[in-house]
Amino acid sequence: MAEVTLNGVSHASHQAQPAASHAEGQQHPIKLYLVVWGWLFILSACSYLVDYFGAHGYLRWSLILLFMILKAGLIVAVFMHMAWERLALSYAILLPPLVLLVFVAIMVLESDYTLLSRIVFFKSGA
Repeated sequence: MAEVTLNGVSHASHQAQPAASHAEGQQHPIKLYLVVWGWLFILSACSYLVDYFGAHGYLRWSLILLFMILKAGLIVAVFMHMAWERLALSYAILLPPLVLLVFVAIMVLESDYTLLSRIVFFKSGA
């Protein structure tokens, strides 16, 4: 810190110290990315094993969708850096797809009701 005298009053001037090897952006350890790649590989293998073991019906689709959602969540959280974003930004990106899933679930329930009403009232299955 250097002393500067201005009009008889002594002021301490703060000179900016250069930051030693300041990296731009946020750096994450390579181990994190390797662990995520490992989990993506494991989840993909599990998804393929569902077909290999011959699961059918709702079990097959439920497992495939579960593995797909887990892989997408890992990719969004780590590789798109959503795990380190502010909560408001996370809500702005993640909330609309969740609302769409709720609407799809409502439509599926409504379609089952419509099919049931056709069977009961019109005595036809299609």
